[in-house]
Amino acid sequence: MKELITAGLLFMSSPVQAADNNIVWNDNEHVKCLALNMYHEARDQGTAGKLAVSAVVINRVSDSRFPNTICEVVHQGPTRESWKTRQTSDPNDAKFYPIKNRCQFSWYCDGKSDEPRDKKTYERLLTIATSIVYNKINFIDITDGATHYHADYVKPAWAKVKTRTTRIGNHIFYRWEKHQKGGPVD
Repeated sequence: MKELITAGLLFMSSPVQAADNNIVWNDNEHVKCLALNMYHEARDQGTAGKLAVSAVVINRVSDSRFPNTICEVVHQGPTRESWKTRQTSDPNDAKFYPIKNRCQFSWYCDGKSDEPRDKKTYERLLTIATSIVYNKINFIDITDGATHYHADYVKPAWAKVKTRTTRIGNHIFYRWEKHQKGGPVD
């Protein structure tokens, strides 16, 4: 079930099993995913850059062509089974890892540690992410519905088939129109 937040954006929480076997919604994991994405994609930018990167994640969650949760959007990309678990006969032992440099957000599968080094900055980003996920701020999409972005020093092929919406900091933002071709991993 998707929930509406006041800015008119949608996001979906992921269910977790509580001790009493009732399903509860765990938004804290989504707060961490959103904060990590801001940290790795825009920590050196101003507030507008951080919020713009977050808007893309939220816009993707509300778009049926992308996964339905914040963490699934942030972690989106092809995976492959570990060579260690391929050698076992029990399918429950299988472990999958993202394919290096093939994820939607490059930091997630670049082979480097995802642990934030600048703890003070990460704590501030957790506060911003909490405010977004729990609807504590009037979150306005300053990207005009962008579902994609890239750094200004690269020219990805997919940019030719998306609608440019704005430039914020060192990122250029694009919207994937309903009539446009090209999947999320262009």
